[in-house]
Amino acid sequence: MATFTLTDRVRELSRPFLAPVADFLARLKIHPNAVSLAGFLGCVTVGIALALGHLRLAGFLLLLFGPLDAIDGLLARRSGKQSLFGAFLDSTLDRYAEIAIFGGLLYLSLENGARNWALLAFFALTGSLMVSYARARAEALGLECKVGLLTRFERLAILTLGLLLEWVTVSLIIIAVLANLTALQRILHVYRASQN
Repeated sequence: MATFTLTDRVRELSRPFLAPVADFLARLKIHPNAVSLAGFLGCVTVGIALALGHLRLAGFLLLLFGPLDAIDGLLARRSGKQSLFGAFLDSTLDRYAEIAIFGGLLYLSLENGARNWALLAFFALTGSLMVSYARARAEALGLECKVGLLTRFERLAILTLGLLLEWVTVSLIIIAVLANLTALQRILHVYRASQN
């Protein structure tokens, strides 16, 4: 039975706004993989801004580049350029993007001797990667695994808001706790599904 997540709902609601962008890119013959790469490079820029201590700038950049994660898939579907490699590349670049973002925070924390931030950034990154890994591994076993409180959309939304408002500690605590809890939810979900 399919699970309809908050991310799915947001994508449905944002489709009327993103579809014209995807159609425009399709007319320009921009490949979906190029959009995925642009989103990744944007997140690397966010990581650099964080490493340099420009929190609000990083938040604005994340707000700007975040939607590309939805546009690449939409562009692939609307232009008929869906591919197995494209889906693989998108997921892989998403993981590297999160590493770049939290890596920037980790660097800033270590440079300023903020051990609490460093630990929170580490646990937030760990949870984020494990949420994605749990889903990928489950799907490789033929099980759907989109359950959980904090998918990538929610993680980036919380972090973006935290950066813009400079509530970094609060946003990191929320992500560190809930992302790891989401990974646990997915482990339990797969356990139950595998018993049937």
